[in-house]
Order: sequence, then structure tokens, then C-alpha cells
Amino acid sequence: QVQLVESGGGLVQPGGSLRLSCAASGSIFNAMTWYRQAPGKQRELVAAIPRGGITTYADSVKGRFTVSRDNAKNTMYLQMNSLKLEDTAVYYCNAANIFNREYWGQGTQVTVSS
Repeated sequence: QVQLVESGGGLVQPGGSLRLSCAASGSIFNAMTWYRQAPGKQRELVAAIPRGGITTYADSVKGRFTVSRDNAKNTMYLQMNSLKLEDTAVYYCNAANIFNREYWGQGTQVTVSS
């Protein structure tokens, strides 16, 4: 059974940092991606990391967020620095297996507030 479990969300002040984790199990995953959805807005791509390729970022997070993965642990990370109020959202992990079937985690809340 495939499972994606996000962790690491929380409340942080503007300018602070958080590190999200997505622990995947039950399959071998190629592309792994972080998405986020703020209240009243559509879900948007934040950062993507293929199994052995080039990472991509939304323009709004470039230079502040860093995506990485540990294939041995089947885990993806998102290091978020210099957090802004507009980064407040539920962050979701998405992973595609070798058959390009996609799976989603349950999401983790990130709240940036003073």
C-alpha cells in the first residue's frame, strides 16, 4: 500500500524557517513534488525533484526554498527559509511511481504569522 506522510509544518514568524518531510512507502517513485494550497486559492506547484534530474521551483520561492530527497529513505524534504506571510498554506507531497501513477499525502499546515 502506497503512503505519503508529510511532517514538519507549524507556526513560524516571518523570516523564520521550517523543514518539511515527506516519507514515502509502498513503491519506487520517480518524480516527487511539493504543492501548496492557500485558503481560497488553487493548489500550486512549489518545487519538484525528479529521481535523478534537475529541480524546479515556483518563482515565488526561488532562492528561499530548497527541495531535496534521500532515495535510500524514500523521503523528500523542503527546506523553507525567509518565510513570508504569503507562504501560509497547506503543503502537500505528490509522488509519481514508475507507471506514472500519482499519489498524494494528507498535507501539513504551514502558518507564517507575527
